Amino acid sequence: MHDIRMIRETPEAFDAAMARRGLAPVAAEILALDDKRRAAIRAAEDALAERNRASREIGAAKARGDEGEFERLRALVARKKAELARLEEESRRLDDALRELLMGLPNIPAPDVPEGVDESDNVEIRRWGTPREFSFIPREHYQIPAARAGLDFETAAKLSGARFVVMKGAMARLHRALAQFMLQVHADEHGLEEVWTPVLVREEMMYGTGQLPKFGEDSYQTREGWWLIPTAEVTLTNLVNDRIVPGESLPRRYVADTQCFRSEAGSAGRDTAGMLRQHQFEKVEMVSITRPEESDDEHAAMTRRAETVLERLGLPYRTVILCTGDMGFGARRTHDIEVWLPGQGKYREISSVSTCGDFQARRMNARFRPEAGARPEFLHTLNGSGLAVGRSLIAVLENGQQEDGSVELPQALHPFLGGKTRITPEGKLS
Repeated sequence: MHDIRMIRETPEAFDAAMARRGLAPVAAEILALDDKRRAAIRAAEDALAERNRASREIGAAKARGDEGEFERLRALVARKKAELARLEEESRRLDDALRELLMGLPNIPAPDVPEGVDESDNVEIRRWGTPREFSFIPREHYQIPAARAGLDFETAAKLSGARFVVMKGAMARLHRALAQFMLQVHADEHGLEEVWTPVLVREEMMYGTGQLPKFGEDSYQTREGWWLIPTAEVTLTNLVNDRIVPGESLPRRYVADTQCFRSEAGSAGRDTAGMLRQHQFEKVEMVSITRPEESDDEHAAMTRRAETVLERLGLPYRTVILCTGDMGFGARRTHDIEVWLPGQGKYREISSVSTCGDFQARRMNARFRPEAGARPEFLHTLNGSGLAVGRSLIAVLENGQQEDGSVELPQALHPFLGGKTRITPEGKLS
């Protein structure tokens, strides 16, 4: 959410920032609503002062036997009480309207974010690794003989419908090994604190990280009102919801492996084959909570942590900075890491690492105290995939596939697979 004081002081700059997001000027509407809200608050304060003053004078009028003045003051107190209730209700209504308007506006892009409309305007930062040359036409993951026995889309469709998969045997074990490997790298080597969180959250937690109110159709809600998390960003970031944390405890760096749930609204017809785009998937998520002056350096460090996982797996990738038109709602700057998929002959996103500035912290009222006795300030929050487990499985299969239908597995995963190094064409670990 945005700082209303900043909008009051620099409305033109705010409109310019929203224009970079492709939005029409909105500062005038915000300020008009803010003026009405502040006027209602001032009127309520005046009514309260008049009521209190009349209440104090009632006793004096009664004591000196001035019945006329007593009745006048009593009637005035009653009128001011009703007026106060009306004005307080009006200020609450206007406050809710202003909050709803601000909640629906995206974050302000950082100055170094490139201008653009869509993914074609994203800017490549770097590449790592050289895509392998195949002596045969590489297959997509679901076509590789080694994977076919363990990826059961037909049964998943019977159980749950489209965009689900049942993984069995070597596929299930490889999927688990990838998650364990990622957690170990982030916890043991990168120093992140491993966390286990619920996947059902209250509505206010989704508001806190920006999934609501604008993107409710992208997630699932239960009949009881809980929301299924689209990513552990929701739970990990909200660990500081409505808290004031000591400055010496920062930065806080978390990692969690969770199931994630997305409706994939608007993706009809895209990536319908295989398991690239699923309603239920697993992701190892990183979240950092920092001081404002540390967040840009932390963004670069988080990106490197995700890249390190790909390098350890020997998977070629490229890193891009998203343009203003392709960046997510809550992000101030986003680095996408795209892994090479030889079956598709292209790079596909496997991680998004974003810095949100104080955008989420304002929504969550998450603050820190720079030092003892100092005034609390809003935190900065960051999040990133480290990595999407299912997409990592796809990348391992496609990059390691052999002409005979087997798959050679990355050396980094061998200890997590009991020393097994490949998957046979029949789908067995060996």
